[in-house]
Amino acid sequence: MRSLFYTHFFFPIFVIMKNILVTGGAGFIGSHTAVELIAAGYGVIIVDNLSNADTTCLDGVSKITGIKIPFYKVDCCDKREMQKIFQENEIDGAIHFAAFKAVGESVQKPLMYYYNNISSFTTLLEVMVESGGGNVVFSSSATVYGQADVLPVTEETPRKTAISPYGNTKQICEDILQDAVRAHSGLQGVILRYFNPIGAHPSALIGELPRGIPNNLVPFITQTAAGIRRELQIFGNDYNTPDGTALRDYIDIVDLAAAHVLALKRMTDHKGAGKCEIFNVGTGVPVSVMELVLKFQEVNKVNLKYKITGRREGDVEAIWADTSLANKILGWKTSRPIEETLANAWAWEKKLRGIIS
Repeated sequence: MRSLFYTHFFFPIFVIMKNILVTGGAGFIGSHTAVELIAAGYGVIIVDNLSNADTTCLDGVSKITGIKIPFYKVDCCDKREMQKIFQENEIDGAIHFAAFKAVGESVQKPLMYYYNNISSFTTLLEVMVESGGGNVVFSSSATVYGQADVLPVTEETPRKTAISPYGNTKQICEDILQDAVRAHSGLQGVILRYFNPIGAHPSALIGELPRGIPNNLVPFITQTAAGIRRELQIFGNDYNTPDGTALRDYIDIVDLAAAHVLALKRMTDHKGAGKCEIFNVGTGVPVSVMELVLKFQEVNKVNLKYKITGRREGDVEAIWADTSLANKILGWKTSRPIEETLANAWAWEKKLRGIIS
């Protein structure tokens, strides 16, 4: 039995340790999930090639948890290096975040996205099968639904032809996982379809830290508020929505991270080869881009300079989730209000930039 002690939150946990490989674990979602896994009593091993991250959040995870997590700077497409990781560690399961994730960039660089996102996942699965199997959580996306005919979307909503290569890689990887668990004894899977993760850890020790110009809305907002960006761009105000800007389902990153722990528990409690379940992970509440911008200003008492530009290729008009299946089967639901989420995002940005207010 092992006791985990949180240096910031002070609660002990006594469990039999299971080791989870977190690919892309130095990134936004991966680092927050690592914190939740450790809090739940799991051992965590992180692999990341640092192509879109650095070790800032890894250091933050260590400060939050008091645990120095084993880290491998490895590209998940490199099968030989991935095999070494499995040989050196007893790995019970994996959560796969490692992927390029910018919709607009994927339209401009489709081959890069197809190679990286698909090869990294198939390589992980191949190595897991060679090592005897295990539980796999796949980081999917609401982009698989495209522009749905009926909202909110459920897990039974038909997937539409993807309107971006990024979305298509998520659809392809979902299919790969479902085929793999049917074919290989001992392999189980859960697919989590994310909506729009935002925010930061309440400690302000980890958060979203994109390289270069952000592709996601909230880091662009916080960087504009911090004076790093001259102005915020809002892509389109002529959609068929109440204020003309796109509607999204913004979910707090800590709430999202918690879903991965429950997905692993689900597979542990319901063992069975060939099983692969799918769950939407969102709030079920549509919020427009402009609403989010105005709410950020209100909550954090800052003014943002912004301008409306043309629609961005690959974006859908509106999408939000029906999360009743995850609520019922996983026992998961969101708990953090958007005001708290936006305050945490700004606290992280200020700490990162040394802004005192």
